[in-house]
Amino acid sequence: MTGPQIIVLATPVFFLLIAIEFLIGWKRGRNTYRLNDALNSIALGVLSQLVGVFTVLMSLGIYTLVFEHASLWRLPTDLILVWVGGLVFYDLCYYWRHRFGHTVALFWAAHVVHHQSEDYNLSTALRQTGTGWVGDWVFYLPMAVLGFPPLVLAIVGLVDLLYQYWVHTQQIGKLGWFDRWFCAPSNHRVHHAVNDKYLDKNYGGILIIWDRLFGSFEPEDDAVPCVYGTRGPLRSWNPLWANLHNYADMALDCWRACSWTDKLRVWFMHPGWRPADVAQRWPKPAFDLARVERFDPPMSRGAQVLAIVLFIAALNATTLFLWFAHRLTLTEQIAAAAAIFAALWAVGRVCERAVRASVFSRKTPLGGLRPGQE
Repeated sequence: MTGPQIIVLATPVFFLLIAIEFLIGWKRGRNTYRLNDALNSIALGVLSQLVGVFTVLMSLGIYTLVFEHASLWRLPTDLILVWVGGLVFYDLCYYWRHRFGHTVALFWAAHVVHHQSEDYNLSTALRQTGTGWVGDWVFYLPMAVLGFPPLVLAIVGLVDLLYQYWVHTQQIGKLGWFDRWFCAPSNHRVHHAVNDKYLDKNYGGILIIWDRLFGSFEPEDDAVPCVYGTRGPLRSWNPLWANLHNYADMALDCWRACSWTDKLRVWFMHPGWRPADVAQRWPKPAFDLARVERFDPPMSRGAQVLAIVLFIAALNATTLFLWFAHRLTLTEQIAAAAAIFAALWAVGRVCERAVRASVFSRKTPLGGLRPGQE
């Protein structure tokens, strides 16, 4: 069974848990969902899976090449210790991939997609990048050198990814001793927050001990409610722009910079860094947490229905595509993926059509609910 097929089988579970979380929030009087945001977060997850069909062979191929020609050992796949050790070591590699994804502009340009949602719920977990293939594979090559077979990489990577789904919720509070060892909802809420206190913290995937060891841990403080999103807000439901806007911004700064050194540094400095001459001529407003407003253009009832219908059609088409993709020719794969993308783009267009008609008539404060906060 292929990775995409496993995701297809897991999808009903994802949606069941989303429904349960929504009902719990509704019953508690602190719902954390908005239709437009949830649809577009899930749509970006769908797009990520579509792109993965075309890029997984590159990433896995590079890993296999290193394993075949540069591994120090060849670890057997019939020992449980290899699988447990592989999962722990993968999680360590993920920590550093994740940390670089927040501290190096080029990697942030890919990872930013996951943080663009200004809500925090289980649909946010499905919001994944379509450009992670650009450099994510680099961080797992140490596993190939140490002799972990490609099969181990693929399976423990999937386990690590699926584990992280449940931590994207505001409906589960602090979990005592569990929070000290594992990535849990409280820890991961901090990771998604843009507050000064929480920025660039808690990178762990399954284990939070990596953050404690490497100085990036920050506990959730009940006196400082998490505010979600990014410091350079997307303010769009366009899935293509969500994936490319940071690359476009960096390319523009690179073009405008006078110094060749600065042209290179744009891509590898901390996200948000800009050459002094560029920042002076084309300034951007400083981030002010108190003035941030959630992107929430109003939708009519008809627009909501249309967006849901288009989304369901795209989701059903994606299910069939991922299940049978290995049987299709490249031309058929490209055609099917393009059609699904068009439907996802249409969902976003319907959700934000009011933006082009007028200034928002409804503005809501950016942020989220702490467990127990009304």
